[in-house]
Amino acid sequence: MAAHTAARQRLGFWLGVFGMVLFSVTVPATRLATGSDADPQLSPWFVTAGRAALAGLLSLAFLLWTRSPWPARHQWRPLLLALLGNVLLWPLLAALALRSVTAVHAAVIVAVIPLATAVFAAVVLHERERLGFWLCALLGVALVVVFSLIRAGAEGGFGFAAADLLLAGAVLASSFGYVYGAQVTPELGAERVICWMCALALPASLPLALWLWPEGPALAAVRWPAWAGLVYVGAVSMWSGFFAWFRGLQWGGTMRVSQVLLLQPFLAMVFAVPLLGEHIDALSLGFALAVVATVFVGRRFSGAARPVRAEAP
Repeated sequence: MAAHTAARQRLGFWLGVFGMVLFSVTVPATRLATGSDADPQLSPWFVTAGRAALAGLLSLAFLLWTRSPWPARHQWRPLLLALLGNVLLWPLLAALALRSVTAVHAAVIVAVIPLATAVFAAVVLHERERLGFWLCALLGVALVVVFSLIRAGAEGGFGFAAADLLLAGAVLASSFGYVYGAQVTPELGAERVICWMCALALPASLPLALWLWPEGPALAAVRWPAWAGLVYVGAVSMWSGFFAWFRGLQWGGTMRVSQVLLLQPFLAMVFAVPLLGEHIDALSLGFALAVVATVFVGRRFSGAARPVRAEAP
């Protein structure tokens, strides 16, 4: 029995690692789909609707195949709020930002998501945290602010670039989405939470995707890697990746498995090199290390172990 439990924990850990690796490709794949201002590919609006529609169709098939019952009345509000944050706002704001900044740059900003999620868990769910945690959260935000200002100064300006503000909004959207989605995870199960979120968005996402589908010269200008990026963020980032991640948290232990998230921003940078031909500069790498360090220390200061809501990717 003990050997079986240990083997399951090991499998859970590696499932968590696998899920984290899958999510690490999200930022580079989104940039691949949208292109840049100098070389635009798919519209960020179409990418947002298209990935949600693809995930919604896959989710609908899963819910029908498993004969999942409809959510209870008290579950609708958190599901819709999670949908707003994770299915609509996070993908849209990130896609708009990645038209103007590199995936390596974005990886530094989004590295603060675990801390932001924990802050929302403390505020929304009234979880009490120690002073050290809040100091780490403030330090992490300050590092992101300084990084953005340095980047803007290097480009001849001072203040936040529009893309950095969009990325900050994406971080906040994803964080409150994770918290509200996790409220119903114990009742619905992790897989059904993400499936219901995507399926409930389908009446809006599918018509929008069809309406925004590129035509004429715009369609001809889109290269196949952009379509591959769209398929990835829809089928993996917004759907199947959660299956491995949440199962890994359940089998391997939330606190243990969630620590692999510290590697996610660095893997996002690594994937940006072959996928996008980007270069990992010393400034981005240094600030990413500093932000991840605040996340790591913040977890050590954090109070009682939290469920999946504070650990979602």
